Amino acid sequence: MAYPPGQTTEEYEVQFGTNHIGHSLLTKKLLPLLTRTASSSPRSDVRVVSVSSVAHKFSPSGGIQLDTLKSTASGMSNNDCYGHNKLANILFIRGLATHHSEIIAASIHPGTVKTDLQKSNDGSWMINVFQKVVVPLIGISVEEGAKSQLWAATAKGVQSGEYYVPVGVSGEGSQLSKDKALARKLWDWTETELESYIG
Repeated sequence: MAYPPGQTTEEYEVQFGTNHIGHSLLTKKLLPLLTRTASSSPRSDVRVVSVSSVAHKFSPSGGIQLDTLKSTASGMSNNDCYGHNKLANILFIRGLATHHSEIIAASIHPGTVKTDLQKSNDGSWMINVFQKVVVPLIGISVEEGAKSQLWAATAKGVQSGEYYVPVGVSGEGSQLSKDKALARKLWDWTETELESYIG
């Protein structure tokens, strides 16, 4: 969360490389097993759950900015970068649901969970206030935060492609998170980027 500027060894902006490219690659490598399992029985229930965040609403106004993804994104604040990759998590799940209807794919916001994640701070006053004032006041335990993931992974009625806030509430995503053209653009870009890693 709000990690200092940098790049992965593959030259992606560090937060985007970690939170989107890495997760997408893992999902893509698991897809043959997931699709085989889903088709093995009409009662199979194969799911992919992505942990996003309400912080996706802090992504830049134009949504996913593809020209910043193979850079340090120096024109964006660390908070913008975090929002950027959390938006990508939601859009990727929407794309996965579109391209693989045999799998239930959902993204969730776990809530404001009291963990050490908030300790990684770039020194921005906004993050400091959030960590020192907001999280202690409204933050929930790790056990409470896990309920959203568990719900999305096990509950009946989870809608594939949907973004949920605690616990199981849909319809709370930003307009950008519902943008089908943006989801398609990110999906296509990600597929191209991952080609060299799939062997």
